[in-house]
Amino acid sequence: MAASASSQLPRSLRNAGDVLVIEWTDGVTHRLPWSELRKRCPCASCRTEREQPSPPPALLPVIRPEEAAPIRPTAMQPMGHYAYHIAFSDGHTSGIYTLDFLRQLGTDLASTDSGTA
Repeated sequence: MAASASSQLPRSLRNAGDVLVIEWTDGVTHRLPWSELRKRCPCASCRTEREQPSPPPALLPVIRPEEAAPIRPTAMQPMGHYAYHIAFSDGHTSGIYTLDFLRQLGTDLASTDSGTA
């Protein structure tokens, strides 16, 4: 049986502008864009929203100023030894990102970027 992603812990996490850089204890480094972390928020309300059919686009969409600005973290706190709570500049504060989720997302994004499986 393969080791779970949670068997790897982050050696360091840092905000590098538009990405969260995670260096794992096994030497792997992932660069996770804040916008992608926000888009894939694992909270129940975001998961439910993603499962709904997309509404037709508005002809003249009205957005709030915080929606026009690039997504940034406003706070990031560890949740025990298994997750991080991330609050975002658009006001969303309910996402709890497990280490397994962060590791898998980093792996998925890395394989997409490099064109390998």
